[in-house]
Amino acid sequence: MWNKQLNLFSFYTSLLAVLIMIVETGFFDEFLFRSQIIYFYDFSFILTLFNILYYNFYKKSPHTRKIWPLEILVTGFIIVYYLARFEYNFSPTHTFQFFSLRLLYVLIVLCFIRDFSSLNINFKRTFINPAQLFILSFLAIILFGTALLMMPNATVNGIKPLDALFTATSAVCVTGLIVLDTSKDFTLFGKIIIISLIQIGGLGIMTFASYFSYFFRGGASYENQISLGEMTSSDKLGEVFNTLKRIIIITVIIEALGAVIIYSTLDLSLLDGSVNKGIFFSIFHAISAFCNAGFSTLSGNLYEPGYQFNYGLHFTVASLFIFGGLGFPIVYNVYKYLKTLIRNFFFSLFSKEKFQYTPWVINLNSQIILTTTFLLLLFGTVSIYLFEYNGALKDHSTFGAWVEAFFISANNRTAGFNTVDVNLISAPTLMICIFLMWIGASPASTGGGIKTSTFAIAVLNIISLAKGKKRTEIFRREIGEHSIRRAFAIIGLSLFVLGIGIFLLVIAEPDKDLLTLAFEAFSAFSTVGQSINTTPTLSPAGKLIIISMMFIGRVSMFSLLIAMVKREKYYNYQYPREEILIN
Repeated sequence: MWNKQLNLFSFYTSLLAVLIMIVETGFFDEFLFRSQIIYFYDFSFILTLFNILYYNFYKKSPHTRKIWPLEILVTGFIIVYYLARFEYNFSPTHTFQFFSLRLLYVLIVLCFIRDFSSLNINFKRTFINPAQLFILSFLAIILFGTALLMMPNATVNGIKPLDALFTATSAVCVTGLIVLDTSKDFTLFGKIIIISLIQIGGLGIMTFASYFSYFFRGGASYENQISLGEMTSSDKLGEVFNTLKRIIIITVIIEALGAVIIYSTLDLSLLDGSVNKGIFFSIFHAISAFCNAGFSTLSGNLYEPGYQFNYGLHFTVASLFIFGGLGFPIVYNVYKYLKTLIRNFFFSLFSKEKFQYTPWVINLNSQIILTTTFLLLLFGTVSIYLFEYNGALKDHSTFGAWVEAFFISANNRTAGFNTVDVNLISAPTLMICIFLMWIGASPASTGGGIKTSTFAIAVLNIISLAKGKKRTEIFRREIGEHSIRRAFAIIGLSLFVLGIGIFLLVIAEPDKDLLTLAFEAFSAFSTVGQSINTTPTLSPAGKLIIISMMFIGRVSMFSLLIAMVKREKYYNYQYPREEILIN
């Protein structure tokens, strides 16, 4: 009982500290030393530190062994922060504020994460199923993000509630459609809110909550694991939380490497020679790219003068959103395959014994998704180059045109960055872009669309029917009937939602042509973020339609149906089967 009360008290204290930090940062310019609130932060830090010491030295809990890196980090930050406080004798000098205020913010967040993890969260399927939990979590973070963006210090000239809701939805659903200029209309605080919403939306709020709750407590119920397994596409019950841990680790590593490479491609003179601006630019675009969000701190996105011909930057960003769009299971499966190849290579060099062959290291799911992704990239790159080398790509060299064609091909499958003027793109290329947007990225990824595997299964099934085969086969494996039914259900639902959305947009925006509105609808539903300069000119009704389509596209119409429709119980009977006349 004492342990539970201590955890709860520490968590609520840290939560209150985070909320106070957000409110003060959002509403006040100088707040820290004009009030006594800093002593509440002190109390929160000491309580978290006491919690760490209690569980490690007095309680000696075995679960703390799993989180020693984070607890050492929190303890180190606390020590450094108070050394800085003592160094300046708690004086509110400019130097102290510049150094310690940033350290304070990081420390508040770290303490909250550590205390939040000490809670034992249970997902009760009796009251709420995983689909409902997933949808409600996204809805909650969108509304919370909307409130944050409406704070005075988040924007330069204020923001309307509908525009704040649109921006928050676009960020959490990692879409990238904007109604305000991210560069000019949002302050540094506002941009930090946006990139935080993108990161949370890209990974899924439940991934964070589930992972931290389990990892720090060291256990969870089977019911919990089954729920999480359905949301993280994990096949083995025991692998669910390992999968969640790998998701966080892989994301951090790829985004960190991406940020370093992006920084190396920058011309800092374009950012006033500021190293800090260069670092923030790199981190912002690495997160936005990997999460397939398409947000940029540049007014013209990557089409901005000075960045338009930076092919190193473009290729790095494209690589990031391709990785993010592959999906975590695929990236990890490829990692295991490469690890096996390297191990076997060195084994054959230094050992006389034959190494044990491991079949199907690359599973069927990975083979289908990687093959489909490659073919779509190839088709898109070649098609766009042929249609646009004398059009939107005419200002680029031959090499540059191929890079940009590759970028556009990958980008239109849910990323949303701009490296060319979309208004110059021809109608055939727009149709190709719409097709690529509709397919989107891969399952369990940061991207949207119907997904590459869905499209591949549908095509394979059509080919099987044309050949008169009763089974759908690929790579010496048969695809299950449930997967085929699910694929066609997703395709049908996507076309239904898109049809309704385009129909409503035509009514709400009578002054715009059908192709432009269709492009906007596909971009929103597939969480791409591309726009033919249409989004900022939408009416309030048009914005609400796009908001709805972004949300439905992110959580998927199939998940919404599962959340709303009561699951049917299976009974021990079967009706006589009959074939229906089709075509």
